[in-house]
Amino acid sequence: MQIAMRGWKVYVYHLLVGGLAFLMLYPIIWLAVSSLKPNDEIFSTAYSLIPSKLEFGNYASGWKGFAGNTFTTFFKNSFIIVIGATIGAVASSALVAYALARVPFAGRGFWFGCVMLTMMLPQDVTVISQYVIFSKLHWLSSYKPLIVPSFFGVPFFIFLMMQFIRTLPADLDEAAKMDGCTKYGIFFRIVLPLIVPALVTSTIFSFYWTWDDFLHPLLYMNKPSLYPVSLALKLFLDGDSLNNWGGMFAMTTLSLVPIVLVFFLFQKYIVEGISTSGLKG
Repeated sequence: MQIAMRGWKVYVYHLLVGGLAFLMLYPIIWLAVSSLKPNDEIFSTAYSLIPSKLEFGNYASGWKGFAGNTFTTFFKNSFIIVIGATIGAVASSALVAYALARVPFAGRGFWFGCVMLTMMLPQDVTVISQYVIFSKLHWLSSYKPLIVPSFFGVPFFIFLMMQFIRTLPADLDEAAKMDGCTKYGIFFRIVLPLIVPALVTSTIFSFYWTWDDFLHPLLYMNKPSLYPVSLALKLFLDGDSLNNWGGMFAMTTLSLVPIVLVFFLFQKYIVEGISTSGLKG
């Protein structure tokens, strides 16, 4: 009897979890299915997940892009911005986190407090001041406003890596000093290889946030040839392309592919990096 009850509970549990998972995934499933529907069926049969025929032409028409720029250009722009911003964010945040966690210097607590305060500051508050600065530097209509600030550290990544570094035994640093390692040698030879999960986690989050960013490219990009995918998708709602819903859904579906691939390839590092950074050694 107990075995039967346990089996029933497991069945109900999986049924509920599967139902919740379907509800959360339904918008993405609907998007992918709609990208294969003819334009006149997308909203007339909105509740149906089975298209009357597969319209692969939506991907061809959507990929043509706008103003002589195909989505090859837009995807290339996105990868340039994402790769540059991610490298800068992870590298600079690792250096700052190591300094705050391991290197004693005057005012360390004050600077750590400043980092924590910036985490509580909404990005929208700094948009105007940043725009003025970048305008005076003549950086508008270029990738610089989207990439260069990342090389000055990201507060969340700094905090994440600090918590990870604090789990490492301080004896490792002392042993390295006895072997003649400098602070930089300790960082590159000892600390950096041991915080790989935190580095990968930060890389994944930076990839997500930069790839999905719409506001900042909208502010700084004035030429369609420089648009990333997130901004290029908006062009489907302008002018003559207003009726090309199939093309828009097709390109939106393709824009999710890099994010999904990155998540499934590195999901174990996300869990390990976040869970381990919550411990204190």
